Amino acid sequence: MEMLGLYLSVPFCRSKCTYCNFASNVFPASYHDRYISRIENDLSSIRKRAKQWGAILPQAVDSIYFGGGTPSLLSPAQFRRLFTTVRREFAVLPTAEVTVECAPGQIEPAVLEALAECGVTRVSFGVQSFVDSEAKAIGRLHNRAVALEDIRRVQAAGIGDVSVDLIAGLPGQTLDSWYESLGVLADSGVDHASIYMLEVDDESRLGRELLVNGGRYRAKEVPDDDRIAEFYTEAVASLAGHGLAQYEISNFSRTDCESRHNLKYWRRQPYLGFGLDAHSMVRTHSGAAMRFGTTDDLDAYLKDPGWVDPRPLDREEEMEEAWFLGLRLNEGVSLGALRQEFSASAVRDFLSTIAELEDEGLAAFFDGDRVTLTPRGRLLSNEVFGRFLAEPAVA
Repeated sequence: MEMLGLYLSVPFCRSKCTYCNFASNVFPASYHDRYISRIENDLSSIRKRAKQWGAILPQAVDSIYFGGGTPSLLSPAQFRRLFTTVRREFAVLPTAEVTVECAPGQIEPAVLEALAECGVTRVSFGVQSFVDSEAKAIGRLHNRAVALEDIRRVQAAGIGDVSVDLIAGLPGQTLDSWYESLGVLADSGVDHASIYMLEVDDESRLGRELLVNGGRYRAKEVPDDDRIAEFYTEAVASLAGHGLAQYEISNFSRTDCESRHNLKYWRRQPYLGFGLDAHSMVRTHSGAAMRFGTTDDLDAYLKDPGWVDPRPLDREEEMEEAWFLGLRLNEGVSLGALRQEFSASAVRDFLSTIAELEDEGLAAFFDGDRVTLTPRGRLLSNEVFGRFLAEPAVA
């Protein structure tokens, strides 16, 4: 029986990072209660809406993820309200993975107490760098000491699973400083890490500065693509040597500590997103995937969630997703499973693409049935995924 995942977007930040173009910002605290009320209404009405759309919502929930923004800026009372509503509307399993993203230095003691009380099992820290000058350059408000102390505080509060995010390619970052961050991460004893290669969006402050060759946010000091790729490759090897094995392009964990919630995205399992710019994937009665999302305008969201275009995917779209989401995982894509879900002829249409990728050293067969990306393929994953978007329609 499939279990449902819930994602709750909290777009509030204390400051905006220079590279960020998410639907998050520094909003007045007066928005917080209105926003929580809006999410509570959406949680209470989603089953009625889903029925109107012809979608099936599993009753049992085995993962909840608070992302942002900085969810830890919510008050203890606001967290308790949300958890009360979630548990009233859904059957949350006692073994559910419950994750909250936090910014180091921004977890008040009362908030941490509320998180533990509400059953949070995992905290994900957006550290980005353990080198103080690098963190400061991108607008982070913490230093290394604060980040390490918060990891310790969370673990002492009984929340045993901790994840840390780092970014490869920050302004001024060098191979030596990158090794320094990786070493601190390994020594911290956390059981999960996410390593992202910096992608500068033109609409971020750092991106706008790159376009005009400015100097305020140190855009000229962003490493080139080859250097960023080197940082990433070194991270894969370094983390593996410290017991954090890669299981997805950007994610690493100790044994049995993978993010259950994020695995739902890559394995195309059902999840519902609530809040600003949140996205969902559920199934219809015919078994087709249905995707929909919400607006990224906060004032518009507070008036109405405005779920955008709930519609089933066609078979071609589902097949494409099966490839480019599945290939993100180190376990890769099972040809046998695809044949069972779609058809042998549908899989056959992609075999020439796979052969080309194999010839180019971007993909490989594993155990005769699975297709996986090679280390080089993971570096060029966007190029690889594009190859699966122009194939013939699925029979």
